[in-house]
Amino acid sequence: MKFKSLLAVMLLVSGAACAQQEDPTIMTINGQPVSRSEFEYSYNKNNSEGVIDKKTVKEYVDLFINYKLKVAAAYDAKIDTLSSFQKEFRSYRDQQIRPSFVSDKDIDAEARKTYNDTKKRIGDKGLIKPAHILFYLAQDATDAQKKEAAQRADSVYNVLNAMLVPTVKKVKGKTVEVPADTVGFGAKFAEMAKKYSQDPGSARRGGELPLLQPGQTLPEFEDAAFALKVGQMSKPVLSAVGYHIIYMKERKQLEPFDSLKTSIYRFLESRNVRDKVARDSINRIVKASDGKLKMEDVLDQRTEELTAKDSDLKNLIREYHDGLMLYEISNRNVWDKAAKDDAGLAAYFKKNKKKYAWSEPRYKGMAYHVKTAADVDAVRDCVKGLAFDKWADKLRTTFNNDTVIRIRVEKGIFKKGDNALIDKEVFKKDTIVKPLDGYPIDAVYGKILKKGPEDYTDVKGLVTADYQDLLEKQWVAELRKKYPVVVNEEVLKTVNKHNN
Repeated sequence: MKFKSLLAVMLLVSGAACAQQEDPTIMTINGQPVSRSEFEYSYNKNNSEGVIDKKTVKEYVDLFINYKLKVAAAYDAKIDTLSSFQKEFRSYRDQQIRPSFVSDKDIDAEARKTYNDTKKRIGDKGLIKPAHILFYLAQDATDAQKKEAAQRADSVYNVLNAMLVPTVKKVKGKTVEVPADTVGFGAKFAEMAKKYSQDPGSARRGGELPLLQPGQTLPEFEDAAFALKVGQMSKPVLSAVGYHIIYMKERKQLEPFDSLKTSIYRFLESRNVRDKVARDSINRIVKASDGKLKMEDVLDQRTEELTAKDSDLKNLIREYHDGLMLYEISNRNVWDKAAKDDAGLAAYFKKNKKKYAWSEPRYKGMAYHVKTAADVDAVRDCVKGLAFDKWADKLRTTFNNDTVIRIRVEKGIFKKGDNALIDKEVFKKDTIVKPLDGYPIDAVYGKILKKGPEDYTDVKGLVTADYQDLLEKQWVAELRKKYPVVVNEEVLKTVNKHNN
């Protein structure tokens, strides 16, 4: 008995050692092991063909460690417990997992069901390909308009119908019946449809409509059309949209399933049938569990099964999971934090002001266009003494707050070449200012900044990006101190150089 127990333990240890050899730990971060395969997946994906700034394995190690440190911080912040996080992650993960509940056999069954339902719906009537000439009538058409449409329909019908009536001629004293010109009738109908039909879509095609099955069109149109044989034409038919003259071009029964299989598959894909099949399959499993499983449980179990067999899928799902964690924690500690920290941005700008100096002057102000001379001074008085970032709202509520737009304004920080009016009035360049229709009077208001921006808001985008970089460096330094990192240099040397 002891021998058997010892043998079992030895086998377990042997299996664990084999697994460790196949995918050894390349580093440990905050006590959590990182496998070589996970590192390789990340490294190879971010250094594939087409990547401009490729890294060596050694160069990539620090980037990867910083990434995993931020993820560790996200776990400590319990971001993975947020309902918003779980909802978004599950949505992505389920997109990867749900297709596993759908087989080719399931899709074929759906295709055959669609075919059989269609065949049943079509019945003995089959499919028709008609052409028509429409004389449109609005819902509120007057009696006079209805009469006019009917007359136009009758007129065109009589011209066409004359081609279908046999004619009688005298040949050498004998009466001879000349058959109708049915061969050229289709071309004549198409010509008349292009000329007179008020259905623009079909008129361009000579009145031709797509293949129709019962129940697809207006009842009056359908009854008249299905009563026609190929080559026949109806008298004007009144429907809810007007008068139709219908010509039957083709009639046929539904083709065999194998002939339509590809088209049916395309149709089903366009209707996301795979989602429906997957949902039905999952619901069957839930129902069969007698209340023991929920949909989430079924998807969780399938995820475990698939990722145990497919390392790429496992890495893909983990990458998305950790990526969401990284985004949220980075937003809290860097991106959103920097964007909202006006005091921090101002202090950073003050300390690094020389970094944002300009090589040539800028004009901080506005070029504006008004209808009356009195508004030139009124605009200036409106914003005088007001903070630059408040100008736009003040001008809009003062001058353009109703249906009458009194002024047009271009506000910003301009260098030479940005605005023709400012070039002419401020930088004294010899340039032509194109007049603005309806606003004949041009003016400018603001000040020249010769040495550089006077406030961080003048270059807020640049300052925010630099401040974010600073916060990130400080944050990573703190994480490096907080979480222990151990790299297995021997395993690192084997990256992309092993056979298993």
